[in-house]
Amino acid sequence: MKKNQFSVNWMSLMFIILSVIIFVSCATVPLTGRRQLSLVPESEVISLSLTEYDKFIKSNKLSTDKNKLAMVKRVGERIAKSVETYMTQAGLLQNLDGYKWEFNLVEDQTVNAWCMSGGKVVVYTGLLPLTMTENGLATVLGHEISHAVARHGSERMSSQMLLQLGSTALSSAMASKPAETRNIV
Repeated sequence: MKKNQFSVNWMSLMFIILSVIIFVSCATVPLTGRRQLSLVPESEVISLSLTEYDKFIKSNKLSTDKNKLAMVKRVGERIAKSVETYMTQAGLLQNLDGYKWEFNLVEDQTVNAWCMSGGKVVVYTGLLPLTMTENGLATVLGHEISHAVARHGSERMSSQMLLQLGSTALSSAMASKPAETRNIV
């Protein structure tokens, strides 16, 4: 009986610790007021983003089409300026600390664009025929930039860390007490 009681107590303790971690790690998205898991500081996410962005830019072919690149930069810079203006007026400009906006066009027929934390934005040439105009491109870039400003990268990383922690704990429990763990789960 004591073994079962210990297993249940151990699992209860783990649940309580995990709940406290989640509760303490919740942050409020500045733009929407939505609560999100935030185990990774935004400054760290931006640092990691810059490293990955540099690797991506070095390993992919940038477009040499001056007109298309100018359009991407023009539209992107207008959106970035609008975001900064809004954040200033809302008293939230500190949420863009570490952002250094950069807009690039990559030669790739993939229909995609993305923005990393820190303001690094990439548009694939395959997207432009679908967006057709600056307004169409602005719609896509506004969407991608909003993900970065809402700190979805930090939220995704935090979720993955929590998933890894749970997976590791479950693997450890299965290795040491497979029958009890299976019964509890």
